[in-house]
Amino acid sequence: MDFYGFYTGKIFDAYRFLGAHVEPIEGVTFRTFAPGAAKISLIGEFTDWKEWTMNRVHDGNFWECYAREAKPGQMYKYRIYKQDGSFMDHCDPYGFGMELRPNSASIIRDLSVYSFQDEKWMKKRTDFREKPLNIYELHFGSFRKPSEEADDWYSYTEMADILIPYLKEYGYNYIEIMPLSEHPCDESWGYQNTGFFSPTSRYGTALELMEFIDSCHQNEIGVIMDFVPVHFAVDGYALANYDGTALFEYPHQDVGVSEWGSCNFMHSRGETRCFLQSAANYWLTEYHADGIRMDAISRIIYWQGEPARGVNNTAVDFIREMNRGLKERHPSAILAAEDSTSYPGVTKPVSEGGLGFDYKWDMGWMNDTLDYFRTAPEYRSEHYHKLTFSMMYYYNDRYLLPLSHDETVHGKATILQKMSGDYEDKFPQARAFYMYMYAHPGKKLNFMGNEIGQLREWDEKKEQDWFLLKYPNHDSFHRFMKDLNTLYLTHPALSALDYEQKGFTWLDCHQEARCIYAFERTDEKERIAAVFNFSDKEQEDFELTVPGGKELAVLLASDRDVYGGVKFYDEKTVLKLRKEKAVLRLSPYSAVYYLIST
Repeated sequence: MDFYGFYTGKIFDAYRFLGAHVEPIEGVTFRTFAPGAAKISLIGEFTDWKEWTMNRVHDGNFWECYAREAKPGQMYKYRIYKQDGSFMDHCDPYGFGMELRPNSASIIRDLSVYSFQDEKWMKKRTDFREKPLNIYELHFGSFRKPSEEADDWYSYTEMADILIPYLKEYGYNYIEIMPLSEHPCDESWGYQNTGFFSPTSRYGTALELMEFIDSCHQNEIGVIMDFVPVHFAVDGYALANYDGTALFEYPHQDVGVSEWGSCNFMHSRGETRCFLQSAANYWLTEYHADGIRMDAISRIIYWQGEPARGVNNTAVDFIREMNRGLKERHPSAILAAEDSTSYPGVTKPVSEGGLGFDYKWDMGWMNDTLDYFRTAPEYRSEHYHKLTFSMMYYYNDRYLLPLSHDETVHGKATILQKMSGDYEDKFPQARAFYMYMYAHPGKKLNFMGNEIGQLREWDEKKEQDWFLLKYPNHDSFHRFMKDLNTLYLTHPALSALDYEQKGFTWLDCHQEARCIYAFERTDEKERIAAVFNFSDKEQEDFELTVPGGKELAVLLASDRDVYGGVKFYDEKTVLKLRKEKAVLRLSPYSAVYYLIST
């Protein structure tokens, strides 16, 4: 390893040097970076948990030990002595595996023994900028469960057989998995890490995760890993005060502790930068992940995430340089930012002064749209332009439209529950809402359970309420979501020009009193008109002008009887335009996509 590069934050593969590495013939070499330690001993199954002294090497800040007796699958820890003579047993910051909580030993893993069979996928993979990207976000342990026991989970291998057929049938071409790096607390959902290089042992081994991702690729499904570059768990056996000093975190409490009570990474340190960017590169390289979604980027841009505190310039420089390095190494991988700020240039290339993300979550669109649908229909006219405002800023960045896990927990209610009115009224509104989302420019992300009209807030200890599908309203809604997803994937007009102004045109955005909206999407070959009535009243004689249009053929209608709606649509339903105008009759809470013929 280039040690100067390590200290100056230039290394993207520090995990190839640090950690536990299985040697070609026999034995394992262990290395750790701990400049503040007085002494370090290696303990593990192969030492009978007795101390083996590690040696200071290189410039004295690194420690190393070769263990001939060590083998893959065995547990180990570093016993790190502080200058005052006390010690703490730590897991390996660069370890490739860990025990299931509450145990905390690292586990030796040989990553070289798995051979991926996804060459075809990797060769044609893109960042989907001009393609439909329909992401199904999931928490691995609560999509489905073998039993009602909170800590009974399907393995990575078993989940491949369960999840992949579902994704293929229901029209999702990517998944985003909530953090799989090891974490001690189930309730943190993986966002408070102790093992940034260790796939959580809840669901199996590193090789089993590789196999899962490989299987996804062979079935044309991409995999985005959720990654936490801002903070880490406070547990004493992990990164906190690793060598007896604040090695990874800030030494001062005013900026050292996050709003979640965890330790903030000190991004000005080159060693910390190398740790994080090596972890991100590790998932993309060793596991063939297709992208990284980075959590809480606002906390990197601004001190403690508060614009009033000012920009954290060293952290911004870190994220910019990490993204630059990741895109150089993985040009077709997706880098997505969860960021709710108005900081400019989040998705601009680093070469143009931006942060270098491919996509930014459109939190403004999400909040405004959900607020609109929470509003009782009699008041929606007053809030009409909540649904037009997104296109005022949309082209400032490349946005992704998220309906994530955060919108289904902590008293916020699920997406279906957010719809105004009683149980029966929620379904037609949710269908129209989703058609608005899928016609709106921007890639799509939907959290598991939303597609079946989940009514209960998400709980990581329970599987999704699949029993709801025996009820007609939920079964019809599920069928509707399947058809909407499939249409989105097969009609380029809805995605090819997401980030070009010529891909979107308002046809009517001034029907405040009637709560009607209409716009056109195109890829310059196909034209689709999307028409919405978000009022609770039937709207008769709505005159829609479609420039250059001669006919409108129904592609998808949310009020079809097969979806639980009130209308029967013949598959050949066509409206002829007179002087580029059509007169429409719109059901309450309805949406229709029309294919425009010219």
